[in-house]
Amino acid sequence: MSAQQRRGEPPPLPEPLSPLIDAHTHLDACGARDADDVRVLLDRAGAAGVQAVVTIADDLDAARWAADAATWDPRVYAAVALHPTRADALTDDARAELERLAAGPRVVAVGETGMDLYWPGRLDGCAEPSAQRESFAWHIDLAKRTGKPLMIHNRDADAEVLDVLRAEGAPETVIFHCFSSGPEMARTCVDAGWVLSLSGTVSFKNARDLREAATLIPPGQLLVETDAPFLTPHPYRGAPNEPYCLPYTVRALADVVDRPAELLAEQSSDTARRVYGL
Repeated sequence: MSAQQRRGEPPPLPEPLSPLIDAHTHLDACGARDADDVRVLLDRAGAAGVQAVVTIADDLDAARWAADAATWDPRVYAAVALHPTRADALTDDARAELERLAAGPRVVAVGETGMDLYWPGRLDGCAEPSAQRESFAWHIDLAKRTGKPLMIHNRDADAEVLDVLRAEGAPETVIFHCFSSGPEMARTCVDAGWVLSLSGTVSFKNARDLREAATLIPPGQLLVETDAPFLTPHPYRGAPNEPYCLPYTVRALADVVDRPAELLAEQSSDTARRVYGL
């Protein structure tokens, strides 16, 4: 671990790489509270070549905030949902509010929803798998009714996620955010026409299965994301992440798939614009 990481300092601004679109970030968790904060974050991202971001909700308060933030700056779009670990909060009132928020013109996806089998039993208050399945099915239906992409959180739950998608019928556009599975799951998703979004984890040297999976994703099904403030790419793993750090991930991915980083930036941005309707 570097001295910089030990101090918890943010990574330096990378050499710009443009055009880039951060397909999944959490601006509120990066410390943004108001329009001024959002502008500062996006200006910093813009200096690194990141032209737009999709800020993601994981609970109802975050969903309200994300939908508002997308109206504060033209570089910001939003996705709304309840994170699978918070599925117990999907009351009738929450459903009604998420439906209202998802209809907003700057809300471009329903997410993040899905299945997480890592946290039950480890995290107090985490929804059990049965509640997660019910919530996931409801969000699938919401994505279909709104005609917006479904953004999936999948942690240690490949079989369960696929089972729910098959049972409910997948929406027209499905995005696996922070794809972290191996080549077998990648092939299944690619064959289904789904979109896979890669984060800083692809830069981790111990992520061998993921790095192999990355080579299987066609350009038109590939997005890139920070998932900031989490999953800061190597060599700054453990430091605070922000959208401006996205070029580090894209350059690491370029090494994995043996394609120019500039080409990956252009292709992934084209895919983001098409998938999200930007």
